[in-house]
Amino acid sequence: MDNYLDILQRTRLFAGVGHDDIVTMLSCLGARVNRYEKGKYVLRQGEHLSDILVLAEGALHIQRDDYWGNRSILGHIGVGEIFGEAYAAPDSGPLLNDVIAVEDSTVFFFDVKRVITTCSSACRFHTAVVQNLFFAISEKNKDLVRKLDYMSRRTTREKLISYLSEEARKQNSAVITIPFNRQQLADYLSVDRSAMSSELGKMRDDGLLEFEKNRFKLISI
Repeated sequence: MDNYLDILQRTRLFAGVGHDDIVTMLSCLGARVNRYEKGKYVLRQGEHLSDILVLAEGALHIQRDDYWGNRSILGHIGVGEIFGEAYAAPDSGPLLNDVIAVEDSTVFFFDVKRVITTCSSACRFHTAVVQNLFFAISEKNKDLVRKLDYMSRRTTREKLISYLSEEARKQNSAVITIPFNRQQLADYLSVDRSAMSSELGKMRDDGLLEFEKNRFKLISI
């Protein structure tokens, strides 16, 4: 676990908590670490979760396959991000989606009951961690609203413009790198891959953008 202390210190969950205090809190929060090879499931639909998870290394996708194998990607999880918080409440029910490693990944599990209940011996920063969790959930809700905005657009072009514009805002640059390949982006926006690739070509011809693989340059008109 010590190898990941610097990463944990930069996460939203441990914002403002010192290096030495994190070491103490790992035991307090019942921390454990699991490693997953690319393509392995971290969580599966239907499982029950009693932990809050933090990605320390790699990349994950939240996704769901229907009965016929059609896939929807609901979200991307990057290093330092929290997930599983939607199931922190008692009786929250089984997981609705799968979480799969799209790179070799390392995940921290924290017992949710220990996270939200300050211990009697009181780690000095336990209250700060509870507050950080609240703020992280707030940010996740904003991400969900953004995803709903993409999905509410009527055409493939409008969905692409909405998504790429938001990524440019987040990355504070007209040159952006997205965490999806073509198929994954189509699954994320719930559009046909061929139609999306065709629309990207038209947008390039119209002078709206340039792209190579998952790197895009947005061009002002």
